[in-house]
Amino acid sequence: MFPTHRPRRLRRTESLRQMVRETVLTPNDFIYPLFVQQVGDAPEPIGSMPGQMRHTIDSLLQTVEKTAEAGVKGIILFGIPAHKDDVGTGAYVEDGIIQRAVRAIKERGFPLEVMTDVCLCEYTDHGHCGAIKNGDVDNDPSLELLVRTAVSQARSGADVIAPSDMMDGRIAAIRKGLDEAGFPDLPIMSYAAKYASSYYGPFREAAGSAPGFGDRRSYQMDPANKREALKEVRLDIEEGADIVMVKPALAYLDIINEVKRATDVPVAAYNVSGEYTMIETAAKAGYIDRERVILETLTSIKRAGADIILTYHAPEAARWV
Repeated sequence: MFPTHRPRRLRRTESLRQMVRETVLTPNDFIYPLFVQQVGDAPEPIGSMPGQMRHTIDSLLQTVEKTAEAGVKGIILFGIPAHKDDVGTGAYVEDGIIQRAVRAIKERGFPLEVMTDVCLCEYTDHGHCGAIKNGDVDNDPSLELLVRTAVSQARSGADVIAPSDMMDGRIAAIRKGLDEAGFPDLPIMSYAAKYASSYYGPFREAAGSAPGFGDRRSYQMDPANKREALKEVRLDIEEGADIVMVKPALAYLDIINEVKRATDVPVAAYNVSGEYTMIETAAKAGYIDRERVILETLTSIKRAGADIILTYHAPEAARWV
């Protein structure tokens, strides 16, 4: 009882606070999402994501080099093809933008993991994550296209395959496809609990992947559901996922925590584009201390249970911590 117990004793100095700190960020925690486009000879700023770019391969290589120098251990690539069609051919052709980008990065020998997003929304002319039948994504035929994409990325040299489509059974299909193609040791980081979130708006502008009709609520998760997230995670682990992800992060800290408690595989969380843009916009207006809010945000995600954080602030945060 007071005055015997005075918790403020351990808050008196910065060195004491650091010694008793329960959650500590390190550069090892971060993955940096990057966009690379097939058209254009110069990088293009992304209007809705201040500070982020649609890269050319040359500018991508420069950014990856700086990212590695900052101590970040992984990047994840999103491609913007020159042409789109109804089955997302650009996602799995051998000379696709992601395949070319991965080969270029691997040739430079940067000391970080090159992860590739497996989805079709950036490559389809309708903006959905699979093949369309009767106005909706047809699950099972879409699996074949996703497997082709994963195998093509693996052949280009990807270190981790990250399916984000939310089709039923895609982890089992991709695991089987990778194994049969000679990649049994290639890890899968599954977007296991990906919600149909409004926080994705800036990403869709960045990648040109907004749906041409309808929305993605028939395959991405209802934001109201928690038990369903645990079911999706269990299924993906049973099908062969090595890492499971919750997306978005800030509005789903409870889900991150539940997943962490319920599983024994590493848990990733995606600090998504809308979360990034809100911080950048508020900081530009002078409403918040940018650095402190970024680090507080990332700390909250790790404190909730994330082992890995995908964040557009990765290089800066790595230098700060």
